[in-house]
Amino acid sequence: MTAALYADYIAELRALFSELDRQPERFQTFDVHLELAAAGGLIVYETKRRKGQTDALYYGRPADGGANRQVSQATAFAAIDRFFALDQFIALTGDRSGAATVDPRYPHCAVHFSYRKKGHPAARAMLMVFVGFNDAADALAFVSQDGDGSAYVAERPYHGERAYEWK
Repeated sequence: MTAALYADYIAELRALFSELDRQPERFQTFDVHLELAAAGGLIVYETKRRKGQTDALYYGRPADGGANRQVSQATAFAAIDRFFALDQFIALTGDRSGAATVDPRYPHCAVHFSYRKKGHPAARAMLMVFVGFNDAADALAFVSQDGDGSAYVAERPYHGERAYEWK
């Protein structure tokens, strides 16, 4: 089974994430939660706007297992943006029967992103977990390590019970 590749999807998501970070006033509402696990550490970028009020929380946990600590918005954005700048990505299905585990050798990012831009009639939402790679060969080699590969999205667009592309 071959996993679907997500470089094009991430490129669009990266542009949307950058727009939200730099120009949040363009959005009527948003609820964004990104968790990046990379090199043993964790970075979380979380922000929400509802009824004109914006709340945000940015924090990280170092690789040495220390306690979570607050980081600046710029630091959290830069870490997530570096992940989105990788060359290739695969997505996890969220199906527990395909027991994929987070491999600490590869960065993983859980993305829950919902928003409605000002002047647009409908909101959009997505919930996915992506694994980042230097190139497509690395991504396909990673998937081939898993026996059946059922933990990875094989066909796009993906709409499962626990994970889904834009809806």
